[in-house]
Amino acid sequence: MLPKDLTKDLKDRLSSIKGQVEGVIKMLDKSDDPAQILNQFKAVNKGFEKAQHLLLDEVFRKALAMKIAEALDTCPGNCGQEEKIAIIRNQFPDLELYELTDKMKEMNLI
Repeated sequence: MLPKDLTKDLKDRLSSIKGQVEGVIKMLDKSDDPAQILNQFKAVNKGFEKAQHLLLDEVFRKALAMKIAEALDTCPGNCGQEEKIAIIRNQFPDLELYELTDKMKEMNLI
């Protein structure tokens, strides 16, 4: 379940994107300058990227941190997975957002 503040933030961002898309549609109806239309498309894409990153960072980074902590608790040094856990734990602060889901899969296997 998503936290309420995250849900609100994502909905606000999507409402803003909706407004931008409606603006693009109006520009197309008026046959406006293609360069301006392209700029609006870029703004819409940027808005989606920000919303996606917010979700990934807020939800998946926290989930991965909890998985690492859980693995450390259940494998205190003699489970045969210590090296993998240590590698992911050391990588954690520097993981790019797109890497989070792959690391979650790795932790689920551990």
